[in-house]
Amino acid sequence: MSDDVKDAGLVAMISSILGGSKRADIVAPPPLTEGPPTAPTNGFDPVEAPIPAAAAVKPDDHASDAAPAVAKPVEPPAKIATTPDGRQLLPAEAIADLVLGELRKLDDFPASGVSVTVYGYRHWNAMITFAPFSTTFQNATRFRQAMPDLVFKLRRFVQLEI
Repeated sequence: MSDDVKDAGLVAMISSILGGSKRADIVAPPPLTEGPPTAPTNGFDPVEAPIPAAAAVKPDDHASDAAPAVAKPVEPPAKIATTPDGRQLLPAEAIADLVLGELRKLDDFPASGVSVTVYGYRHWNAMITFAPFSTTFQNATRFRQAMPDLVFKLRRFVQLEI
């Protein structure tokens, strides 16, 4: 990491602690997308389990006696629990992944060094923390300002499972 980036981070931290007048201009949070959230992907396409190949049949007179391969039954996908008002019941880790996935859609969001913690019960909330030098002070402020709107919109679709 360059010394300029470290110096800028230190200056921002010192000025925020001392309450310096050289604070970043209030930055409007970026607009959030409307609609239900999408689960974040890990960048890989889903892969189905390979179908076992039938046993090799020797070409001789007893080929008609060979039994066809038995396919394993496919299990139905797990059903997602919902509340009477239609919201999905998800654990805190899944909601944190949803929040992080929505935040990753914003410009200049860091690829690593970000943690989202979901807490509460009925009116759950989320907290975002950044590792040192993972982003700039201005961008971290912008992302923190976007969190309340994002959480408000996600609460319409998701409820915390206890």
